Amino acid sequence: MPPSSYAPLDGALDRLSGYATGLVNGNFNHAPMVAEALCAMGRPEAVTPWLERYRDRLLPREAASKSIDPAEWRGALGRRDRFAAWSALFAEELGRAPWPAVLDLWAGRLAPGVSGAATHGAIRTGHAVRALAADESPARLRELADALASWTTSYTELPAAEGFGNGTLRPHDAIHRVAIVPPGRRRPGNITAALAGLTEFPDFAPAIGLVDLAGDVDSLLAELTELFARIYLANVSSTLTAIVFIHGVTSLAALGHIAPHVAEPTARMLLRYGWQAGCGLYACFGSGAGFATNIAADGEDTEPLLDRALAHGDEHVIKFTEACRARHALAPSPAYPAAVANVLGVIGRR
Repeated sequence: MPPSSYAPLDGALDRLSGYATGLVNGNFNHAPMVAEALCAMGRPEAVTPWLERYRDRLLPREAASKSIDPAEWRGALGRRDRFAAWSALFAEELGRAPWPAVLDLWAGRLAPGVSGAATHGAIRTGHAVRALAADESPARLRELADALASWTTSYTELPAAEGFGNGTLRPHDAIHRVAIVPPGRRRPGNITAALAGLTEFPDFAPAIGLVDLAGDVDSLLAELTELFARIYLANVSSTLTAIVFIHGVTSLAALGHIAPHVAEPTARMLLRYGWQAGCGLYACFGSGAGFATNIAADGEDTEPLLDRALAHGDEHVIKFTEACRARHALAPSPAYPAAVANVLGVIGRR
């Protein structure tokens, strides 16, 4: 997108800087991500009206707490009450070093926690990175600090087999080997609660090591993202499952924004844990149907779908539409427009 598409973003981020990572209803604050996604789609005029409609759901940002000792950072992972302190730490580091260097260090440290808060911390970081790659500004650096802080405060690891290495299966074959939690053993509640239940399901642990991720990073990212769009199509049966499987796509798309700005080992680690996070969603909510194979073209190109997504207004719909459009532009697949057309009918309008 041309730089002018990002014209309203810094002002939007300034307005949003006083709000917390959570919403009144307990869900994750999507506002910074949606604002960036609208700019990325070339719809900057939609940013302010959308934020006005969303504002009543926001909570004030917590006051700064005791600072985090950089030498003891592991002890503060997963502490949701330390968001302000984590953000301050990242702001200090971003003031001393170029943002790609800070990103590479912390993306590597946080990769095992991609799944935390239903992958929202990693997703927010991906949006922040793409905005910075378009143009560096104080507001965008602050948003990267906040995004990384949202990742650290929600940090949670999924079970992984000890000593897992690089698998031998392609993603489309490996997904059939992922163990599905039986319906009677699934935890009630939200996505985060369901993923936490995987600690009681040892059959899931081998999933992380099933897939061969030794090839070209861009090609692997394209293959993984397209696969999870097909998984979305094969497993969605309700608003809840639509929201679940949206994150299998948007998390990988977000990691794709991070990957070009970090070292290759970091990028590969992110893909490994991005795969694991998607498998976790499938294990907890999947029907066992795997992925859609025969996708009929519906005749809709991406622009009408974008117009429909903006009229719909839901944050998940907008972000999913943007991710699918971006990935479709890079590696076209009928799965992407089909998935967007599906979600527009499954998730109710705000």
